[in-house]
Amino acid sequence: MLEIPGILGGSIRRRDFLRLGAFGATAAWLNQSLALGDVLHSPNAIRSCILVMLYGGPSQLDTWDMKPHATAEVRGEYKPIQTCIPGRFVCEHLPQCAKRLDKLCVVRTMHHGMANHNSAMYQTLIGRRPKTDLDVLGADRATDFPCVGSVVSHLSAIGKLRRSTNPLTNVALPHVMHNVVDLPGQNAGFLGGQHDPLQVTSDPNSAGFHVNDLRLPADMTTNRLHNRLALLQAMQQNSHNVGLLSQDSDYRRAFDLLQNDVVSRAFQIERESDQMRDRYGRNTLGQSLLLARKLVEAGVRFINVNDKVYNGQDANWDSHANLFARHRELLSPFDQGFSALIEDLDQRGLLDSTLVIVTGEFGRTPRVNTSGGRDHWPDCYSAVVAGGGVAAGSTYGESDRTAAYPLTTPVTPGDVVATILWRFGIDPRLEIHDPLGRPIPLAEGSPLRAIFTSA
Repeated sequence: MLEIPGILGGSIRRRDFLRLGAFGATAAWLNQSLALGDVLHSPNAIRSCILVMLYGGPSQLDTWDMKPHATAEVRGEYKPIQTCIPGRFVCEHLPQCAKRLDKLCVVRTMHHGMANHNSAMYQTLIGRRPKTDLDVLGADRATDFPCVGSVVSHLSAIGKLRRSTNPLTNVALPHVMHNVVDLPGQNAGFLGGQHDPLQVTSDPNSAGFHVNDLRLPADMTTNRLHNRLALLQAMQQNSHNVGLLSQDSDYRRAFDLLQNDVVSRAFQIERESDQMRDRYGRNTLGQSLLLARKLVEAGVRFINVNDKVYNGQDANWDSHANLFARHRELLSPFDQGFSALIEDLDQRGLLDSTLVIVTGEFGRTPRVNTSGGRDHWPDCYSAVVAGGGVAAGSTYGESDRTAAYPLTTPVTPGDVVATILWRFGIDPRLEIHDPLGRPIPLAEGSPLRAIFTSA
């Protein structure tokens, strides 16, 4: 994950400057992440996308696709509640979302063939099928296909989206998803480090929250910063190190980022009112979603919000045992934070231009196991789409009587990624080239055009 190298703090010697070329891939992300503003290809294209990843796999039967007339081992312990749409029901632990279902589209037929967390997450974040379920058990590799946020960054850099003075295109928060290793699919893969997300690794709900990579060291003044940039440029002009010379614009943008007021204000969550922060919920997920809204306002194209992604099964949605107590603890902050995000974006006039997607990497088994949990189930699960011109208050697809398999219109992660690109005004069939020069379409799937009222 991206971290801006710490070249600004403390004393610095000549040989330290000469080592800067080694950080080229780290700083180079700035070179091609200046794309904000309107999309060239469609007057109704979105400006931003927020992808909320509920790591571990929420149960479709205990959230958005309840089966109250099924047998007890299928329907589980939760009760359905009426939503703002007559005849539509959701889980009793989603009361705020129930009031705003008329802003949402529920996709009930997500499916794929990967039952392992790593391979399922990889497919979800990049929209392409791994060769096998065990093909991507390790961490990110330089040969991996890029995640969708990195694809957006790349497309921005090559002029498919208009440029802007805001240097941020792709942000992930509040931590890296981890399961023994950092889960694959979270970075730019073969596109290179210049398109990695700016990875936030601190809790927006903590006192004194800040992003270290965007803060000058305590002993660094603006004058010293400019002096160091001037010295670096002088050394580059007299250097025969081609790698060092080639990074001039990258380091200049890195320095510029540290002084960018728009970027700085976007992360100043303490500027929000206590009432607003309380509305989102004083917890990590709630404040991360509030920060995502601030980043949308600042013009960031793609924001990945990761929920409950570390510290084992007791801290995420992977509830093989004791599911109903665990999901109840997770649903409450999600219900508060997500409903606040949709309401807030709508009131600020940002919902139509911002696509919001909530998903896990898979769902849970139709029947409750002997430990009171549900196991991995990629064959059918739910996702939620809001904003970006979606047909609000709709559903897409129908699952069978136990939410085990799609009955109609099955949807893949590739279709979701294709939809994101299409809503940005990009043809998902557009090809990029891998390290061997082979042309590869941006997404394997097809856009879900049917769930949108404007395109």
